Amino acid sequence: MGNVFSNLKGDKVIWATAGMLALFSFLPVYSSSSNIAYLYGDGSTFNYLVVHFFHLVLGFCLLFAIHRIPYHYFKGLSILLLPIVIILLIYTISQGTTIDGSNASRWIQIPVVGVTFQSSTLASVVLLIYVARYLTRIADKTVTFKETLLPLWLPVFVVLVLILPANFSTTAIIFTMVIILVFLGGYPLRYIGIILGAGLLVLTLFILTAKAFPGLLPNRIDTWTSRIENFSNDEDTEADYQIEKAKIAIARGGVTGSGIGKSVQRNFLPQSSSDFIYAIIVEEMGLIGAFGVMSAYLMLLFRIVIVATKADTIFGKLVVMGVGLPIVFQALVNMAVAVELFPVTGQTLPLISSGGTSIWMTCLALGIILSVSAKREEIKTSQERETEGENPLDILSEAI
Repeated sequence: MGNVFSNLKGDKVIWATAGMLALFSFLPVYSSSSNIAYLYGDGSTFNYLVVHFFHLVLGFCLLFAIHRIPYHYFKGLSILLLPIVIILLIYTISQGTTIDGSNASRWIQIPVVGVTFQSSTLASVVLLIYVARYLTRIADKTVTFKETLLPLWLPVFVVLVLILPANFSTTAIIFTMVIILVFLGGYPLRYIGIILGAGLLVLTLFILTAKAFPGLLPNRIDTWTSRIENFSNDEDTEADYQIEKAKIAIARGGVTGSGIGKSVQRNFLPQSSSDFIYAIIVEEMGLIGAFGVMSAYLMLLFRIVIVATKADTIFGKLVVMGVGLPIVFQALVNMAVAVELFPVTGQTLPLISSGGTSIWMTCLALGIILSVSAKREEIKTSQERETEGENPLDILSEAI
């Protein structure tokens, strides 16, 4: 066991936090998957637990493999993978499937192994690495907005436009993370303002086009509109069903919860093991469980900032923030939806919700962060050895 831990490089707190979230996830996933098991399966929740276990095992194998790769390799990989994810997004739009009754085609089927994969999640990680790489290249240069249009913003808008038809919330999160990243990378504020205006214009044109030609994107624009209207409207409607059940679950939780495995609303709440798993956690574990989960993500955010601050290169700093902030931001959005602080988005709770793609891409991002942290540790260790080795030489030189 000691040999295993000795091979874990990088920030140990991030390793511990990710491991605790993964181990903790078995409780709410096993408890909350009963509804989906009876609706779409054979009624056995154990099968869902086994699937979740294999998703986590594969995810942490990916995390371990990625964190052993020197992080500067990801610069070149982002260029190679960006065209691939664009092709996957195009394929997803044309051939995408639905999962558990969802009416948004966001997944593609991998024929050989029969596994579904959400291409937009991979596109998010690759795009943010690509943006971090470009910002590193122009860090010490004065660039014009025209010079950045093709190499920086064209790939960003192509990816976002391909994700937007089926997944508005993911598009909004990626766009927000890109804006934050370019701000942290020193991109001029006046140019960021232009991009924000262009993004708003593109979104407006997209909505108007979808309204004018409803056959192009059936149900999606109406779904976005109804979610926003339901969020801002105090009247109870059928569309409020999910959030109302989530609020009932949270109200039942109280301070200590109703007990692990004793959730009632899991039988009525759609997507209880993914999008609304936080409500089930609060129902069964109360405020103690709620604040515990929130604290874990805030600790993860704190360590991500520490790793970024101590990174030895500009690319290291930017890539850590680029792939790390979306994990915490997505977690906060998921929790905010459960307590009705945010409209329903369909975002999962990283490392806790069921779903292979979310777990794998979270582990991929954490692996990159730990790779940056591991490099910093190597430099520090090397400097310490050099310092220790200088003393005898200095003494000998002075004696001579």
